[in-house]
Formats: sequence, structure tokens, C-alpha cells
Amino acid sequence: MTDQPDLRHGESRTVDTTSSVVVDLKEYKQSKDPLPVTFHRRELDAILWIYGRMVGEGEWRDYAIDHLKEKAVFSVFKRSGEMPLYRIEKDPKLAAKQGAFSVINTHGTILKRGHDLQQVLKVFDKALKLVKK
Repeated sequence: MTDQPDLRHGESRTVDTTSSVVVDLKEYKQSKDPLPVTFHRRELDAILWIYGRMVGEGEWRDYAIDHLKEKAVFSVFKRSGEMPLYRIEKDPKLAAKQGAFSVINTHGTILKRGHDLQQVLKVFDKALKLVKK
């Protein structure tokens, strides 16, 4: 089975030896259809811990995870039919520059960016309030 058309009676097929190159099948598949960027288990654990805390406080109600070719996105919603309140993004292209992880609000403003997800997620920590007796 080849991708070449069938030969008619009496025709012969010539072999082109100038373009014969051995290609690793795994490399070929990755170049044609690269794997999407995903959150690793530890990263997802950290994100879901924050999510669980905020759901317990009644601030968040729904989430969505998108694994795209260039980045992974964890979106947080107050109501599922609205725009996400926050997006936690992992963009490996920015890992050597500003950091692969970022938290972005509804308006597209980057609230925090960095190399360490735990540090970036501290944007959701509540400030302590002084309580008088």
C-alpha cells in the first residue's frame, strides 16, 4: 500500500533515493499533533485546595479546566453561566521569562505571576483583620 497512483500495464516505478530519510515516528507525531499543556498532579492539588477553601466560604461555585496546545487554564466561576472570576494559567513559553504561572481576573489584569505556583496562589490569601474585644 502506497500513496502513489496505480501503474498502468507496462509502466515501471522509479525509486527516488535522494529524499529517503528515516524519521522517528514518535517525533513525527509530536511535530504534527503536539500534546496539550496540562497541570501536573501537585499543581492541580494546590489549585483545588484553594478552590475548596473558597467554595467553603461561599465565594466560588464552579470551575473549568482547559488543556490547550500553548497553555493550561483553570477558570473559576461565581455562577456557571457567567464569565470566570479568575483564571489560573500555566504557560510554559513564559517559564524562562516572567514565570509560567499567572492569576488573571475577569478584566484580563494579571494579578500575580511567577515561577512557583504556591507563591502565585497566595494572591487568594485573606488579609488578617484586627478584632477588638
